[in-house]
Amino acid sequence: MTAPTPRTPTDETFWRERRICFLTTLRPDGTPHLVPVGVTYDPETRIARVISSAGSKKVRNVRGAGGSAHVAVSQAEGRRWCTLEGTAVIKDDPASVADAEQRYAQRYKSPRPNPSRVVIEISVTRAMGTAKPAGWT
Repeated sequence: MTAPTPRTPTDETFWRERRICFLTTLRPDGTPHLVPVGVTYDPETRIARVISSAGSKKVRNVRGAGGSAHVAVSQAEGRRWCTLEGTAVIKDDPASVADAEQRYAQRYKSPRPNPSRVVIEISVTRAMGTAKPAGWT
């Protein structure tokens, strides 16, 4: 059995460094829908954000769950990994979309124009992995 990977100062940047993440939502039949996405995470509010088109399957899955849904976002690099779980809601007001686009641009690049863009906003309730953000035990 290997010892747990110790926390390092780079754990604090793990959710700011550019890398592809994965979002898991549940389809109406309960099976998982896993897709690559860009995710931003705010450690102060414990909110993760994914920008998407309003008609995407991931957005429909969240909306179809009664307006909020249990979801997970995850990323990995070598032995470092982290999964954030929480409750997602869809935000489509201009202020929320603009805020999410600005956060996305800081981590990745400016998103292409999309008039049907919405935000999947995840209130994180659990963090797991070897590179958890500060404040999670």
